Amino acid sequence: MLQFQRMTGNGANSIRIMGIDPGLNITGYGIIERRRQGTALVEAGVIRLPRAEGNNLPLRLETLFKGIQEVVEEFRPEVVCLEEVYSHADYPQTAVLMGHARGVICLAARLARVPVFPMSAKRIKQSVTGNGNASKLQVQRAVQQHFSLGAPPRPPDVADALAVALCYLNTLRIPTNGIRLNGGRLR
Repeated sequence: MLQFQRMTGNGANSIRIMGIDPGLNITGYGIIERRRQGTALVEAGVIRLPRAEGNNLPLRLETLFKGIQEVVEEFRPEVVCLEEVYSHADYPQTAVLMGHARGVICLAARLARVPVFPMSAKRIKQSVTGNGNASKLQVQRAVQQHFSLGAPPRPPDVADALAVALCYLNTLRIPTNGIRLNGGRLR
């Protein structure tokens, strides 16, 4: 788990965003905060789930749910941003399983009364690298550069989660069909 200096206080122009890269083995998360002085990385890490042995999907989903609950409770994000499920015609079962993971993440956020915003992988990559088809390494390097880190975030799930949060932050800088940011909440 990467840990960084926590920023305290929530001014009128600040917002705390949690980005999530969902997975059933490793789920990456990143907490960033936008303040007048700029964007700060608050914390980033992964939730590791039990290995796939037999029919332990319920156990894996429970572990993911509790992990997301703990992070949300500790860091109190105002928004949770979640990478959408990418489905490939050759692997439809993967999309179904990932749907389970996204479901428990959405439930954990909902129970904490935190709005959830889904984002496509292509949109995320475009937002942070300028290329919607960027590689994992390009995303890692873009996140490294944005936060002036000594090395790219590892594993790549962490960089992907931070990229999701940055993408959401970037969308706040453009008109959003009448949705306005007011005190860190969308209304």
